[in-house]
Amino acid sequence: MRTTIVTGAVLTTLLMACSVMARDHSAMNGTWTLVPAQSDFAGQPVVQTGTVTIDDRQGIITVSRSFVYAGATETFFYSDMTDAEHNATIHTGKDLKSKSRWDHDVLKVTTTQSGATTLENYTLGADGVMTVSVVRPDHKPVTLVFQRQ
Repeated sequence: MRTTIVTGAVLTTLLMACSVMARDHSAMNGTWTLVPAQSDFAGQPVVQTGTVTIDDRQGIITVSRSFVYAGATETFFYSDMTDAEHNATIHTGKDLKSKSRWDHDVLKVTTTQSGATTLENYTLGADGVMTVSVVRPDHKPVTLVFQRQ
């Protein structure tokens, strides 16, 4: 009888942990606005304005980004869509591919273009602020801070 109680407690704990993780994933859904003053561009061109929109529905993750850089006369827009449930990779153009996946409560986006791989890690802080760590080859890591729109 005691074994059954322990097994039930373990099962309950696992179910609660799974529901918390699912809640964390949907908590990132929405449009986020860059806070340049709180971001660290590590000497790279400063982003004047920017938004990130995340949509995770039924295992399909869409990450759309729009940025305007200081001194630039154009807006740079990036959009990745990945079927995370089936671990698919999206190919856009002949030398660009992107993959999004959840690693516990961190959304990881890996983009490869012309053999160079960029890694982005999206995390949600207890204060409701989203932080994105961007690591590109031959560049210092960049940390971008976003608030929900």
